[in-house]
Amino acid sequence: MSLVNVTNVVVLDNPTQFTNPFQFELTFDCLQDLSEDLEWKVIYVGSSESSDNDQILEEVLVGPVSSGCHKFVLQADAPDASLLHDGVLGVTVVLITCSYRDHEFVRIGYYVNNSRRENEQEENMFMSAEEHLEAGSNIDLSNVIRTTLADKPRVTRFSITWDEKSVEMLDDSSPIFSTPIACKNPVENDDYRRIVSPMEDSIMEE
Repeated sequence: MSLVNVTNVVVLDNPTQFTNPFQFELTFDCLQDLSEDLEWKVIYVGSSESSDNDQILEEVLVGPVSSGCHKFVLQADAPDASLLHDGVLGVTVVLITCSYRDHEFVRIGYYVNNSRRENEQEENMFMSAEEHLEAGSNIDLSNVIRTTLADKPRVTRFSITWDEKSVEMLDDSSPIFSTPIACKNPVENDDYRRIVSPMEDSIMEE
């Protein structure tokens, strides 16, 4: 089975202003001491068409990791709005990944919805079509609220070689999260840019 198992993720400060950092409280179990660090990343999907527009918001090495239960807060800056191919508003995905020896073994994805504050939405109701277009291209980020759909994660696990002698044996007998998640038929295509609902737990091999 996997030497590292994510047991819980709490999305902190949610909902929040678009420009505020992402904060995830991660809890994971490690079955034995690891000889190398774990690499955690937070990735913001910037386009539904290509991964070229994805932004790596944070990369951090955690270690040394000993056997036992571990908890820490992974914080990442907000994405650069000027680099978002599909614009700021609407639904996208944020990913948390973890790798060992440059091999990714778990990926947790959340839908993210960015919308205007309610008072600004009410003001926009009385705009003309031309004013709506102008407002859309000149968004005041302080009036954009980011909501991470924390109760609908999609978890994908990858089979990796943890050391030179052993290959991970995946045990799918229990959910990766302590909170209920959809766990039906594993999917074969791990393309988060195809927005599906609900997110499901799946297992993939490299």
